[in-house]
Amino acid sequence: MSGLPYLNHYSPSLVEQIQGMLQQGKVQTYLDAKYPDKHHCNNDKQLRDYVMEIKNQYLKKSAPINKIQFDNKLHVVKNALGTHTYVSRVQGNKLKSKNELRVSSIFKDAPEAFLRMIVVHELAHVKELDHNKAFYKLCCHMLPEYHQIEFDTRVYLTLLEYNASAGNITLPKQDI
Repeated sequence: MSGLPYLNHYSPSLVEQIQGMLQQGKVQTYLDAKYPDKHHCNNDKQLRDYVMEIKNQYLKKSAPINKIQFDNKLHVVKNALGTHTYVSRVQGNKLKSKNELRVSSIFKDAPEAFLRMIVVHELAHVKELDHNKAFYKLCCHMLPEYHQIEFDTRVYLTLLEYNASAGNITLPKQDI
């Protein structure tokens, strides 16, 4: 493996440490010990219930989300683990806007904390469009250990890619 694309912005010593753990086969053990809980969102309805529970707890007064679903077309290599889109449509003389939230299907088999981190990230975009200080403050409000879980999610994605390139497992099919 010629690099760890999900860890590009971290210190070289940390990247080397993760690379060493990958080569020694210790990353899966680390992640399993730290995140033993799996989620039970296997379809779009369950994902919608999961997202709405978090939204209703933290963002009661925000705009409604009209569509929530897992998406096979999101490609993690293009940094799209989830998306929040704001669709505007003209209806008569009014402009109606609808929020849509999509989560990559790769998270159907991920630990619950990783799915929650993606959902929190995309929900934060309902209030804050840019990745600014207010955005990350909102993420940390909804998930206090947000930054650590984001890093571990990147380690998880690195492990999936590493295993796929080594022929150990295959990543879920991604439509491009």
